[in-house]
Amino acid sequence: MLAALLLLVQAPSLNPPTDWGQLPRLQLGLAAAPPTQLASFVEREVLANRCVLPPEARMLDLVVLVSQAGQVRRIVPRAIGCPSVEQFAAGIVLRAARDKTRPISLDTWYVTTIALTPP
Repeated sequence: MLAALLLLVQAPSLNPPTDWGQLPRLQLGLAAAPPTQLASFVEREVLANRCVLPPEARMLDLVVLVSQAGQVRRIVPRAIGCPSVEQFAAGIVLRAARDKTRPISLDTWYVTTIALTPP
């Protein structure tokens, strides 16, 4: 019983922390240039008026919960008022993170950034 309680205390919440500025960075290389499919998707969403992205919304931050086994457990995009783009970007981050996360000592939240439009 005590061991189970200790595990609960040590495990991070599935809810992301409120202060993303203190999280370690998960470097996936997606901030330098957006994957072609994301840039095309963003353009289609904006042209179809399903999304209004201000000109300064060129980057999207996401937090990623990585388990002790190195598996991605959860991805939460920062809300930019365009859920379809947020979720599409989360899928790209999931695919990119699969090969770049390694086993760690504790489940840990990371922050990463993805470019939404070409530089």
